Parts: sequence; C-alpha cells; structure tokens
Amino acid sequence: MTELTITQTSQKYHLKPATLRYYEQIGLLPDVPRHSNGNRYYDDQLQQWIEMIVCLRHSGVPVDVLVEYAELLKQGDSTLQDRENLLKNQLAVLEEKRHNLDRSIQRLEHKISLYETGEIKKEKSYFDKYRILDD
Repeated sequence: MTELTITQTSQKYHLKPATLRYYEQIGLLPDVPRHSNGNRYYDDQLQQWIEMIVCLRHSGVPVDVLVEYAELLKQGDSTLQDRENLLKNQLAVLEEKRHNLDRSIQRLEHKISLYETGEIKKEKSYFDKYRILDD
C-alpha cells in the first residue's frame, strides 16, 4: 500500500494542498487519516478517489455535483441509478459545450480562411452562415 503525504499527493495530481484540504472539508473526500504527528496521508483508496475527482473536474463537473456524486457513492449500490443519471446529465452538458465549441471553431476557421485568401470584404457580413446560437 502506498501512503503519500499531502505534498506528494498534490504534486502527483497537480493540485494545491489547500485544494485537497478543501475537498476534505466539504466532504468530497472520505475521512483522510492522519499519522500520530497529525500529518495527513493518502493511501491507495484515497488516491483512487482523487483520480476520480480530477477526471470529473477536468470534464467540467462542478464541485457541488461532485459532492453529490461522492455522497451517492458512499451510500452504496442502492444509488447506482442516481449515479448513472447524474453522469448522464453531465455528459449531456458536455456534449452541448462541445457542440458550441465546434461551431465556434468552424466560424474561426472560416474567418481565418477569408483572411488567408484575401476574400474578406468590409461590406459583407459572414455572420449569417456561422451563427453561434440556434434561433
């Protein structure tokens, strides 16, 4: 079993020690054990929790949703459907963000190509073709 200090854990997962303490304070991490000198240590199981948190945070899951997800995990198998629904909802949010990002990228690529080819004209509007929001 690997036990890491808070400094080692923060370096491993590219988090600040204060972030790990905050996650513990809000209940996102299960109780973090301490050595007799009071220093926290993160065993393999806690490191797996942190990996899950980092993965979900990188995918844009807000901290309050992560807390909800962690609470559901702690409750066990009776919450499997709730956890699945929570993740499906987050996937839908990410897909919408990806859709909007793809549209923005297409618009920028088009605009850049107009500059590169010299086709850009002051008097012409290119906004109709590459609208950001659907009507």
